[in-house]
Amino acid sequence: MPFVVTRANVPISTEQEVALKERLGRAIVHVPDKSEAGLLLAFEGGAHLWAAGGDEPCAYVEASVFANDGHAGYEALSADAAQALQDVLGIPPERVYVRFSDIPVWSVGGMLVDRRMFA
Repeated sequence: MPFVVTRANVPISTEQEVALKERLGRAIVHVPDKSEAGLLLAFEGGAHLWAAGGDEPCAYVEASVFANDGHAGYEALSADAAQALQDVLGIPPERVYVRFSDIPVWSVGGMLVDRRMFA
């Protein structure tokens, strides 16, 4: 299950959140074996973010992905996320920062999932 947290220094309305949810749901398929059905999302608008010395609109996205050691699809996911933030929130792509984290072990519903289960 990927978990994508988006923090932006601009407000995010409910309608914008839904639009971002839909766009990120489509973008996650760039990562092999991932889909919106297993995607967990969080949004924080109005975050206190400064980038490159200024407080112009910007966003920080954390994408935590289980079992993708080769980082397949990350570049396309990053590009789609940046485009979605520009289209929905007006944040220029060059002010969208994405951090990817590889998750070796995950738990869902009280069950431990380890990448060795997929080897």
